[in-house]
This record gives sequence, C-alpha cells and structure tokens, in this order.
Amino acid sequence: MAAIDDESSISVTKNPPENAISTAADEELRLLDDVVRSIPPLVVKDLLSLEVCPQCVLRLLGKYGPSYCNSSSIFSLFSAVFGGQLSCDVPLSEESEKTDGYCSVCFGILQFIYADEKQSLVKKDCANDLAVLIAELAREEGHKVDDFTLEVSIPPIIAENDNAKRLFIKEKYGSEVWFQDVLQSEALSVKDALKISITEPLETLLGVKSGTSSFRVRLTYTSSDYPTKTVNERESKQAYKKQRTGMLHFIASCFCSSLKNSLERWLPMWIDYWQFRTSCVFYYQLYITVLVILDLFSRREIVSLESRIFAWSMGVADLLVNYFVDKSHTLPLRKKKKKCISNDIRTSNGSDIGANLKDENSLTNGKVSACFLTIQLHRTPIYIGGRYLKLSRNVSQTRWIIDDERMGEASVEEILASGVLPLCRGDNCKFHAAGREDIDVRMLGSGRPFLLEIQNPKVEPSQTSLREMEFKINNSESKLVKVKNLKVVNDQGWTLMREGEAEKQKQYAALVWISRELVDKDLETISSLKDLQVLQRTPVRVLHRRSPLEREKIIHWMDIEKISGSSQYFLLHLCTQAGTYIKEFVHGDLGRTQPSLGSILGCRAEILQLDVTDVKMDCFLTE
Repeated sequence: MAAIDDESSISVTKNPPENAISTAADEELRLLDDVVRSIPPLVVKDLLSLEVCPQCVLRLLGKYGPSYCNSSSIFSLFSAVFGGQLSCDVPLSEESEKTDGYCSVCFGILQFIYADEKQSLVKKDCANDLAVLIAELAREEGHKVDDFTLEVSIPPIIAENDNAKRLFIKEKYGSEVWFQDVLQSEALSVKDALKISITEPLETLLGVKSGTSSFRVRLTYTSSDYPTKTVNERESKQAYKKQRTGMLHFIASCFCSSLKNSLERWLPMWIDYWQFRTSCVFYYQLYITVLVILDLFSRREIVSLESRIFAWSMGVADLLVNYFVDKSHTLPLRKKKKKCISNDIRTSNGSDIGANLKDENSLTNGKVSACFLTIQLHRTPIYIGGRYLKLSRNVSQTRWIIDDERMGEASVEEILASGVLPLCRGDNCKFHAAGREDIDVRMLGSGRPFLLEIQNPKVEPSQTSLREMEFKINNSESKLVKVKNLKVVNDQGWTLMREGEAEKQKQYAALVWISRELVDKDLETISSLKDLQVLQRTPVRVLHRRSPLEREKIIHWMDIEKISGSSQYFLLHLCTQAGTYIKEFVHGDLGRTQPSLGSILGCRAEILQLDVTDVKMDCFLTE
C-alpha cells in the first residue's frame, strides 16, 4: 500500500536520466508530427473554422493517444503545419472569459482549461499538470492509496456537440478514401480521451496502478452557465415543503417559457389565432399528464397548478385575439415555413450539408464558456464490527436529544465513534447494531454485535491499531462502555448481522417484585413453561413512535432465582425470541400483553431492573 503522507510520496521513486527523458519526448513529438501531417489539410481547416481544438481534431479523426496530451506542443505543431494562429488558443487574461476561443466541442476540457471554485480561469499546459494537482490534493487530505479508479463526469451538451461534428465530417467527407480509416478507428469520446490523458501520469505520481478500487478520483465538469447546486440532506420538513413548492413553480415556469418561445417563433410567421389556442391546450395537457403519470404531487397541488397554467395560457390567447379585434386587424394566416438545417446537422431528404454550412452558427453553440471543475477524492465506506457491553443504566445506545436536552450522560454510538473515527480519519460514521436496549437496561454477557460504517476513510486501520483502540476504550475512566473483537469486515459481515438479527435469541435477567409472597409452586410453574407463545400489542410507552400492531413472540424458557431475605423480590432469568418486549411481558401493559408473568402468577408484577445477559448470534464472537 502506497502512503501519500509527504512530498516524496507523490513523485517518482527513481527519476530517469535527463537525456532519457529528452529522447522520449523527442520521439513522441516526432510521432505526433507524422500523425498531424497525415491528416488532410482541408478537413483540419474546416474543423478549426468551427472552433474545434487541435486535440478534438485528432480525436474526431481517430488519431488521439496518450502521448498527444500536451496542449502547448499540439498547438505549436498545428500552427507550424497548417499556418496561422488557431482560435482555440485562449490567453489567460481578464478578457479571456469574454472570448469565444474555447473549443466548441469539449468546452476546453481537453485543452486543460477550467474554472475553479473561486470562478477563476485556470489553464494547464498538459495532463501531467492536472495529475499533479490531484496528487497534491490526495497528499493534503492524507489518503493512503494502493490503487485508484478514475471517474469523469461532463455536461451532456458536449456529447451532443461531438455527435454533430462527427456527422458533419461524415456528410462532407464520407466519399473520401482517407475517411474509411476514420470509420474503422474507435470513436473516442471526450470523457475517455481525458481518462487516457490523465491515467498514466497519475499512476506515476501516486506510485500505484489504476483499476477497480475502493478509492475513487472523480472529476466533475459542469457548464459554467449552469453550475451544480448542493442540496442539504438534512433539510427540515418546512424546507422540504418549500422545495416542493419551488418544483411546482419550476414546472409552471417551464410551461410558460415553452409557450412564450412558441409565441415569439410563430408571430413573425403569421400564425392564426385558433392554432395558437390549440397549442396552448396541448402544452397544458402535456404538463398535467406528466405530473399525473409521475405521481409527483398530491391531487390538490395538481389542481392548483392546473388552474394556474390553463388560466395563463387562455389569457394569453384571449389577449392576442383582442389585440386583432380591437385594432380592427384581420386574423392573419400562417405562411409556409422555409426549411432550414437544424443544429444537429440532419436533413429530412439527406441532401448535401456542406453547401449549407456557410453560417458557422449551425454547428457552434454561440458563446462557449469554460466548465467548472470539481475534484473529489473519495473512498467507499469500510465497516468495523465487534461487540459492545453497556455497563451503565444512564447511557443510551444512540445519541438521544429531546427539546435540545440530552437524555443520559453519553451514548454507545458517541463513545465508539470518538475512538474509531479519528483512527480511520473518516468524514463521519454511522452506527448499526443488532437490536437495541433501553437507556436504563445494561448490555452484559458476550455483548451486542454492532457495525461502525466509516464514511470516506483516509486510512484502513490495522488489526494492531484496533486492539490498541479497544484497550483504550475498555480502560477509560468513565467505565460506561466496553468493546471486544473489533475488526474490519466486508459486506458479508453486514449481511450476517442483519440475517442473524431476525433469527436471534436473547437472554435477560430481571429484578421483579410481586404483590404477594413467592412460593415453591410458583418456581415449578414458571420453570415448566417452554416455548410459551405470547401475543403483544404495541406497548403504550412506544405508541407515539410505533405502529399499533399485534406481534406473536415466543418465550423459550424461564427460571426464577430467589433473593435471600426477601419473599416478594426475585430474579427472573428468561430466553426469548428477538423483538419481545420484556417489561410488558412482566407487568402485562394494562392487558395488552397476554399472557404475562403477572397473569401466570395471578398477582400484580412489576419489573424494577433489566439486564441483557446474552445475544445469541454467531457474528463477531472472536477476533
């Protein structure tokens, strides 16, 4: 495992001689020169006139490779071979954002131009510079890397532009002999080309190989006109309602925008009123149908939106007809529309496109802006399993806050997370346990199985470090919680714990008081009961958060241990099916649990203290 803990860890361990580097660079430049000179000048000039960068020219013509990822070298070579300054060269100045010099296909991605978090324009000379940025980020965040997976996300418009340029080349040069080589070559996307460019230098800098890995390097490019929006996953219910209202307004605005665009497009072409009104109804029906099919909103919300859209559309139509009537104008008839070539370079009759490409806007999308780049280094969660013992009756299993007031002095979740999370250097963690006990119930015996899910861990702890952490928790001054058998587990450990949770048996020891004296016959009666079936309705104490259901549970066995010097107090040992409400089984919960210990003994019974003495599951019994 290669650790990125210092400056030297992101550099090559053994640097080759300078003359070897120079020889390799000269050879790559010579090969690139041969490739560029083999391309027909006419198609190159056509693509450059459409504001396609040299990297995309090579890629679209099936000539792209990992050695062609030096933006400056390719630009200089294209300038030398084809002459003149290329419009793809974007100067880094205050005016650069106002120019249309970015590639109309990749939006500067393969030119290694992007906008950073501060919305400042950044230009890297080659893929190695971008790889250095990623490696430095990995070092700063303290990741230990043994391999990595590179993921790239780009705006969908780039793929559309890519297809448009490929179709242009095919339509104009499909009959050329050299084009047959293009057809036989693999169509390389912008995303794949970027991966090819970055993977090799990143492997060198990190000192590991790429492949299927839990450590992921993700490059997210987003259009600068539509930056990504972060959503707070812990929104309150009030914020959620606002979000739904915003979505309703968004859908309504989409409808209004579509109708407005139709109006602006049709009026100059003399559309008649009745066709406009029909279009209004069509748009109205389309949006309402989508809402109903997706079942996104309640019927009341849909009716509210429906009336708003219909009233707006009919109002616009009436305003239009009133304009013509009040002004004594005659409702105009629609003139025939002239056929034009669409932006995706497709025609219905398959006619020659090259003759109609005098206007470059048919293949370009107007102003092109550099994309925002976000680099994220993330590792899939790791699971640390074990068993915990809760030794206090004032410690909850998970953090418990009511009206901004903590219940109990601590929680098992917080005690374990405070020790393990810094060890893994993760962002946060989630606590999962095989069942739960009340805050006033101790967890003794072999302990309860649990898993800590560590989110984005920078380090996977060794077994030795886990033993040290286990010792530290068990010997803390508070003595509230102890752990045992800590170890890193895979997804199978999670599955094993969840499967065993439904099938497990649990043993308890309860301190019980009854309203009469305990006699020997009571001991025989209780001990003779085996696999007693109990019907429990949802307890009164949890009705506010649990569904009112009836549950059939099994009491496998019971045993009574007398307490010397007392005739009404005793210890009840019992083994039950998972999910049995023990407190309610003892006192009956106002008759909601039948039978109960009180009904069996024919007297009032109350539980004073309860301990879980064993959770019979096979997982995490040993290290």
